[in-house]
Order: sequence, then structure tokens, then C-alpha cells
Amino acid sequence: MAHSSQAKKATASGWIGSALEYYDFFIYAQAAALIFPQIFFPSTDPKMAIIASLATYGVGYLARPVGAFVLGHWGDTRGRKNVLLLCMFLMGLSTMAVGLLPTYHDIGFLAPALLVVLRLVQGFAVAGEISGASSMIMEHAPFGRRGYYASYTLQGVQAGQVMAAAVFLPLAYFMPSEAFNEWGWRIPFLMSAVVLIAGFIIRREVHETPAFVQEERQAKVAKSPIGEAFRHSWKHMVLVMFMALMNVIPVVATIFGAAYAVQPAYGIGFDKSVYLWIPVVGNVVAVLVIPFVGNLSDRIGRRPTMIAGCLGSGLLAFVYLYAISIQNVPLAFAGSILMWGLVYQGYNAVFPSFYPELFQTRYRVSAMAIAQNIGTMLTAMLPALFAAVAPPGSTHIWLVVGALAFVITCVCALAAYLAPETYRLAMDDLGNPHAAPLEKEAYEASRRTSFEVVRS
Repeated sequence: MAHSSQAKKATASGWIGSALEYYDFFIYAQAAALIFPQIFFPSTDPKMAIIASLATYGVGYLARPVGAFVLGHWGDTRGRKNVLLLCMFLMGLSTMAVGLLPTYHDIGFLAPALLVVLRLVQGFAVAGEISGASSMIMEHAPFGRRGYYASYTLQGVQAGQVMAAAVFLPLAYFMPSEAFNEWGWRIPFLMSAVVLIAGFIIRREVHETPAFVQEERQAKVAKSPIGEAFRHSWKHMVLVMFMALMNVIPVVATIFGAAYAVQPAYGIGFDKSVYLWIPVVGNVVAVLVIPFVGNLSDRIGRRPTMIAGCLGSGLLAFVYLYAISIQNVPLAFAGSILMWGLVYQGYNAVFPSFYPELFQTRYRVSAMAIAQNIGTMLTAMLPALFAAVAPPGSTHIWLVVGALAFVITCVCALAAYLAPETYRLAMDDLGNPHAAPLEKEAYEASRRTSFEVVRS
């Protein structure tokens, strides 16, 4: 019973912490697409302002590999709980600072420069969140149910995105555009003070994982987890890096899609208050779907769901962008629900268990954080790249961007195909997967050692 209670507490902590932290991260994404081009960059060239604003969104991903090295090491040497608290404080404080920044009209080019610095801090902080939370939940979860429990990490992320989009809805709808541009946009950022306090209260109550505690007691905590990760599991890290390129779908759904739909330079003319409902609905559906997909991966395996999610959402990117291009709001809603809310979750709900299962406890957080964040860094400048190769005024924007997105998702699917299946596997001493017996004795051993059964 105590083990089950801790698994549920760890899952709740991971869910809530991820929701709160990614609320911070994605309110920036919404603002970068909807309002920052007008207030943080020169108004003389609207096209360049859009590209520059979307580039500052990407800058946050450039800091992720650095954060992954530092925070991954921290999580493997100081514990999962400690690294998650550190991530939350860095994220909360930097997000509040964005809400206090003067605009380009006030201080000129210093405004976007400070915006970039704070975005770098955000990217550094978020680099340890998913790997730390996924590892914590998976190490508490019952063997054979890791996919289901770990999926709640990403359900929390999706809920954070719902909150990020939803917090702008009443502001964009009820406030005059002038007031929203002048000060209304700051409210979601300043609300991070509440986020920070709530997250700290929740996470300080969670116990460290049994696997890490056991390593501490046996003096087996790795002194150089990063070195061990590259020495023993570099091939798996490369595959995780390529699978993490699936971040292209969130980019299409919530960043480039928003700019394409609402920025006057593109001429589509979606109302901001209308467009904001599209990612909200897609994310609400995702929140409902994720646990079912995580549970499915415990039954049929990680790889089939991952591959289907990659290829299916890549194809649906064409539908979603085409709907925006023809100003068809119902079709855009349907495309978002199918691409983002349903099919993408074949990948999104499964990687929180799939990635950490590929690595040993001693270096799990480091290996996952580094590989995943290098992959997401490679997608960092995709919004600006999409805006550059398919700028306002060009033809077939939806086809060009959709084709690029689909090629990337095919690469992700290939990496998932090449990775070993893990849903019924455990790790040997070198972090290599091997078949795990399912007899009761082995199952009990897996509970005592965070489900890393050594082959007898």
C-alpha cells in the first residue's frame, strides 16, 4: 500500500509541477506569436518583426542542452526531487521578469535583448523538467504500468498549455486591443508568482525515489553520470535525439500556426480570440487521451504507438495548415483535434516512459535530458525558418511548411523503429535492455530496485 501511495503522489507531483512549469514556458510562446512583434521590435518592417519574435521563442531551446548537462547531472547526483524544485524556481522568476520588461518603445533595442536573456533562462530551467519528472514517476511506478503512470507527466504539460492559451482568452476578448497591447499581456506572466508558490508547496511533499535512495545508501551514486551516459548508452541517446524532433508538431500547432492565422502580414485574418480556442480545444482533447495511450503502450509496446503518432500527425499537419490558409475555422478546429489532440499523443504520451527505460538509474536523468534537449534545440528555429522559407505574400505556404514538417516526422518514426522495445524490458549493468522475467519473485525485486531487474 505504501508503494502504491508513493506512486500516486509522485504522479500527482509530476503532473502538477509539469503543468505549472509549462504554463510559464508556453505563455511566452503565445505572446511571441500574438503580441511581441508589435511591442518588442521595430514596427518599420512587420515581416521582420514576426521572424524576430518567433526567433526569440526559439532562443529558449538553444539554452536547453546547457541546462540538460547541468540539471541532468544535478538530478543524478542530488536526486530527482531537488532538481525539480530548482527547475521550478528558475522558471518562475524568469517568467515574472518578462512581465516587468519595458517595451521597444520605452528602451529601444535593449528590450528585445533583455527578452532574449530571460528566454535563455527559461530554456535552461525547463531542460530538466521532463527528464526529472518522468524518471521520478517511472521509478515509483509498478512494473508493467510504467507507460500509464509516466504518461501523466505529459498530461500535465498539455494541461499547462491549455492554461497558457486559456489565460489569454478573456484578455484578448474583453480588453480593447490598445489596453491589451499596452499592459494586458503582462498579466499572465505576473501570475507566475502564484504558480511558483503552488508548485513549491506541492513538490516539497514528495519523497525521493526508492531507486535513488538505494544508490545513496549503497554509495553507488555516479560521480560522473554524463560520462557514463555517453560511454554506455550513446547509441540510445542518438535515437532519443532524433525522436525528440517531434517537437515540430507543437511548433506547427501553437507557434507558426498562430502567427500564420493572426498576423496581419499573412492576410489570413483570424481573430485572436477565435484562434486561441484552437490550441485550447486540441490540448483539452490531448489531456483526455494521454492516459489511454500510455496504458495502450503497456499492452502493445512503445514503438508501435510512437511510430503511428509520428507519421499520422505529420500527415495531418497538411490538413491543419490548409484549413488556416482557406480561413476555414471549423476545419482548423478539426485539424487541431486530430493532429494535436489525438494522433500526436501516440508519441507524446509514450516518450516519458520510453526514454527513461532506455537508460540506467545512475545516469537516467542526464542521458534523457541531454538527448531530448539537443533534439528539441534542433527544432528551436523552426518557427523562424518556416516564416523565412514561406514568408507573408508567398504562395502555397501551407504546402511548403507541411512538407517540411512531414519529412521531420518521418525521421522521428525511423528512429523509433530502430530503438529497442522496452515495455517488457529491464536494464543490465551497462544500461543495455534485456528480457525481464515476469514471475512474482522478479516482480518484487523490480519494486525494490525501481524495476531495474538484473539478469540472474
